[in-house]
Amino acid sequence: MKSIAISGSVRQNVGKRDAKELRYQGLVPAVLYGGKEQTALSVSAADLKPVLYTADVVIVELNVDGQTKRAIVQDAQFHPLTDLVTHVDFLELFDDKEVSLNIPIKLTGTSPGVKMGGKLVQKLRNLRVKALPANLPQEIEVPMESLEVGKSYRVAQVQLDNAKVLNNADDTIVSVIMSRALRQAEQEAAKAAKGGKK
Repeated sequence: MKSIAISGSVRQNVGKRDAKELRYQGLVPAVLYGGKEQTALSVSAADLKPVLYTADVVIVELNVDGQTKRAIVQDAQFHPLTDLVTHVDFLELFDDKEVSLNIPIKLTGTSPGVKMGGKLVQKLRNLRVKALPANLPQEIEVPMESLEVGKSYRVAQVQLDNAKVLNNADDTIVSVIMSRALRQAEQEAAKAAKGGKK
């Protein structure tokens, strides 16, 4: 797992005015929960960029007033117009406590169906996985070698060690459908075959 160190400060005042003042200073109001108590804090907006604007799963080494805690971003809110982050929820990680997290899917290999002219349709970009922090995968690989035209790869086919996929087992991750060009080529080939039989 990729980890990034971030410094935070405990917030003395919690309220809308205080939050507005923090944002004006380039800071983001945040909350750290999951431990014995919930902590209101502020973190630098610049420090959050490599954590929030990535497809990777990132563990945050959160240094709050000299004390480091491991956490993940459980939720982030963004301004509807400026797209700047306005609030972050950190969930503290413990070695013996399972967490649920969205893990990105990585398609590997080449689909024979696509080589034949089929169209690749990816329905899911990540899967919700529950595991102890040490067992969380960085990504979930989905092999494409068996995907012929008309075939799909479903959630039920994903095998993970010491982790559980929470998505519906019947959900399709990726499939190869017949493209218009391939359908046309097949129809033309069928017509030609019929014509040749006369």
